[in-house]
Amino acid sequence: MDFLLDPNLWIAFAMLTTLEIVLGIDNIIFISILVGRLPADQRDRARRMGLGFAMVTRVLLLLSLSWVMGLTADLFEFAGQGISGRDLVLFAGGVFLLWKASREIFIQVEAREEHSPDETAEPSAAAKRGLFWGIIGQIAIIDIVFSLDSVITAVGMVDNVAVMIAAVLAAVGVMMFAAKPIGEFVDRHPSVKVLALAFLVMVGMALTAEAFDVHVPKGYIYAAMAFSLAVEALNIRARNKRLAKAANDTLSIE
Repeated sequence: MDFLLDPNLWIAFAMLTTLEIVLGIDNIIFISILVGRLPADQRDRARRMGLGFAMVTRVLLLLSLSWVMGLTADLFEFAGQGISGRDLVLFAGGVFLLWKASREIFIQVEAREEHSPDETAEPSAAAKRGLFWGIIGQIAIIDIVFSLDSVITAVGMVDNVAVMIAAVLAAVGVMMFAAKPIGEFVDRHPSVKVLALAFLVMVGMALTAEAFDVHVPKGYIYAAMAFSLAVEALNIRARNKRLAKAANDTLSIE
């Protein structure tokens, strides 16, 4: 138990937990947007399963560090550049994220989807199950990409697997607590949802660039998104004030 008294261990744990939470922001946003397409009674379950899968993926990757680090070795060359297993995973994940986020933006902006003639009817239990597991499958795919990047970053910071696993568990606990209010906020404000999807497009572009060894610091992406969200928060506040004033004016006229 003496190792628990080592301050260096606790500093490493705090730094890595914070990093895992920051790196998990894009994961939370992706899960929140996908889960928003489910019936209300299925959303909490989908959030828990999505984040639970992210936690299991990270822990399993940490327990197979030799295999994970082997993914950084070049498998072949393309246009004079070495391509590793990690590059392939990041490229596939980036393209998937670009496709999914772009499609969701189209749906939001156009405010319509391709509907079948009987879509106004209550979907069957089989259709609900199919939608639920389809979304869980999409979450699982992107979880693998985000987990791989997160684990490789963690290996560069800490050399104690137990500390890494503890940091992952703590970070996922925080994300589970934050996922529901974030998801509900995004659902209530369509403009914020479009901003979040634009953020995922930037993340997808960064992942694709990373696959070709073009490093885009995530701090730049987060800073741009934070600025956009701050501007949108001011817009939401101004809009709410206008609505409140209009309601008061209506009441005074009556």
